[in-house]
Amino acid sequence: MKLLRILFPTLGAFAGGLVLGTYRAEATPENQNPYQAVNQLGRVLVQVENHYVDPVEREKLVEGAIKGMVENLDPHSAYMPAEEWRQFQNDTEGKFGGVGLEVDGRGDKLIVIAPIEGSPAQRAGIKSGDQIVAVDGEDVIGQPLEKIVKRMRGAAGTKVKITMLREMKGAKRSAKEVKELKDEAADAGASPDAAPPERTGQTLTFELTREVIHVSAVLHKLLDGNVGYMRIKQFQERTHAELMAATSKMRSESKHGGFAGVLLDLRSNPGGLVDEATEIADEFLTTGGIYSMRHRGQVIEDLKARPGGAFVDLPVVVLVNEWSASASELLVGALQDNKRATVVGANTFGKGSVQSILPLPSGSGLKLTTARYYTPSGHAIQADGIHPDVVLEPGTRAPAETPKIMRERDLPGHLPAEGPQGSSAPRDTGAGVRLDAGTEDVAGSIARDIPQDPSTSPDVVLRVGYQMLKAQMATKSPAPK
Repeated sequence: MKLLRILFPTLGAFAGGLVLGTYRAEATPENQNPYQAVNQLGRVLVQVENHYVDPVEREKLVEGAIKGMVENLDPHSAYMPAEEWRQFQNDTEGKFGGVGLEVDGRGDKLIVIAPIEGSPAQRAGIKSGDQIVAVDGEDVIGQPLEKIVKRMRGAAGTKVKITMLREMKGAKRSAKEVKELKDEAADAGASPDAAPPERTGQTLTFELTREVIHVSAVLHKLLDGNVGYMRIKQFQERTHAELMAATSKMRSESKHGGFAGVLLDLRSNPGGLVDEATEIADEFLTTGGIYSMRHRGQVIEDLKARPGGAFVDLPVVVLVNEWSASASELLVGALQDNKRATVVGANTFGKGSVQSILPLPSGSGLKLTTARYYTPSGHAIQADGIHPDVVLEPGTRAPAETPKIMRERDLPGHLPAEGPQGSSAPRDTGAGVRLDAGTEDVAGSIARDIPQDPSTSPDVVLRVGYQMLKAQMATKSPAPK
């Protein structure tokens, strides 16, 4: 079975494994016949078409009804019209038509994390830290992230204008900008004499031609001490192959012909193709389970590791945070339960449900939650997540300064957790070590530039994970692989 996922960026709601499948029609008793219930939908449709204040399109009404029916089930079930279905397929393939920007929503701002190497955005000179303020002349500040990303994407060969605010010390607003801001304030009912908000930066507009963008899922670097650092951003087609290519490259760079430990960074990894995640789990394991999947209480899949992985003899530390979800949680759970890795960071998102992807006529598709994932020990990930062996938290930060973290259990309509009490409360194993990171930013901070020696990095999770791995390597001292 092919396992997939989908990601909802703005809500932080991550889709997990999705399985392609078909269903067989069977005879249904009259009182359970779904077509009886559809009669009511037909009556409402007729009333709306005949009496609504303006004419309406029947296709639009029906699609809205289907969307509402499916999305009311849980946060991850959805009906995808043709355009969304095509976008879903592109996302899982790791390619799309666009300009090549990695972006992140921070409050009501959309910040460029980095332009993708070789992309139109990089060639045009867009830089990390630039703030996107308009697309094709329309202000996008405060708009949902997925809406802005959708507007920047499009068919290869088409053009799009993107306006950026670039922070620069000492930059001032032009007289024209000041006048426009005062006019806008007056239109909004504010005093026209009020001073516009200060800004130290300049506005730049780039006209870019979209291309087919191929997104790399794996970042890697050989660190001091012969440590192989690998960050997996998501699980898409060929992620396992990318990881093995990165491994080969780091081994060729090593003076020892290999590396002595693996620092696996899965922070902010929303999931992806589960078969890619399981292939990677297999590289760390020789025996034991990887995950099981259950539908209405019955085990429908129980995947076991095969011998002969590339990293089976190496010490491993895995980094996670509150946005590590779905297939990434499945991978972490497999390594943790089989005692193959020390997990460092924050409790993960808790996305442990499986969605089946069913193609429909007219190019649309249905994403329907059909099962739950379990780690090898039988722990249900759903609404609970993976609990790190070493939990890093900002213990001395004032409560008012602590950002609110949204996880699966905070989403309306989520599937409840399964545990001794069967509640959605987080599981407290009592097994993890809690470290106070002081006032450092533990939640969500990921270094974009990994230093050769992370022992002094401001990224506290990276720093602690690296130091713990070095300590394990010193005690084990395995032969380089």
